[in-house]
Amino acid sequence: MAQKENKPNLFQKIKNWWRQTIGELRKVTWPTKEEALALTRIVLIVTVIMSAILGVLDFIFARLVGLLVG
Repeated sequence: MAQKENKPNLFQKIKNWWRQTIGELRKVTWPTKEEALALTRIVLIVTVIMSAILGVLDFIFARLVGLLVG
């Protein structure tokens, strides 16, 4: 008679997933505090610049549509 394969139950799957996740996180090279702050500043500056550009473009296109529609 063929042996029945033991399929992992839900809790075993979660435990396995968690173990693999922790293993992968240990491989990550985490940034230093200074690197994280520098990258955060860059993201904030680019966000402000892009929102200003998009705001100006939105204003211009709204005016153009307003002129066309009447």
